[in-house]
Amino acid sequence: MKKTVLWSAVLAMFIFGGCSSKEPSIDATDETGSKSAQTTDDTAVVIETVVEEDIVVVDENGVSNIDQDGNERTMGAIERRMKTINFAFDKFVVSGEQVDKMSANSDLANGDAIDFTIKIEGNCDEWGSDEYNFALGLKRANAVKEALVANGVDSARITMVSYGESNPVCTDKTQACWSKNRRVDFSLLP
Repeated sequence: MKKTVLWSAVLAMFIFGGCSSKEPSIDATDETGSKSAQTTDDTAVVIETVVEEDIVVVDENGVSNIDQDGNERTMGAIERRMKTINFAFDKFVVSGEQVDKMSANSDLANGDAIDFTIKIEGNCDEWGSDEYNFALGLKRANAVKEALVANGVDSARITMVSYGESNPVCTDKTQACWSKNRRVDFSLLP
């Protein structure tokens, strides 16, 4: 009985849904470089003008462009430009080696990422208990937050999370691998 009802519903969708009655659109480019897409029933007209000075890229939300330095300003592109901050074993102080990275991240946060919330993600290597590593990850995230705020980033735009040892980027049992996991990553939220 259920199969009969299901097949009847599917058949009804095909019969009553039918095919679209819209005609295909035709793109035409005139001598000024403008494109227009028109349908034969004149239901939609889209005009796109090519601007030679700026390149404009629009994502699925209609938000984005490329800045004067050629950097894409989408949320994902800005995230990829944010630099990971690494830490020494069992430490949560931003070292002198990481200051340039912090400065670059602060500039991005105050520049291209000004419209986004910054999520700071603290991570640890596998050494220590789960509770200890979650606390250490949060201390690392807080140290990075304080550095961002000291560089002029509004603290209301910053959220923090600790993943402890649960989010490794490397799983080998070597010192080099463990050092990659002692880090703070950045992500952006709308």
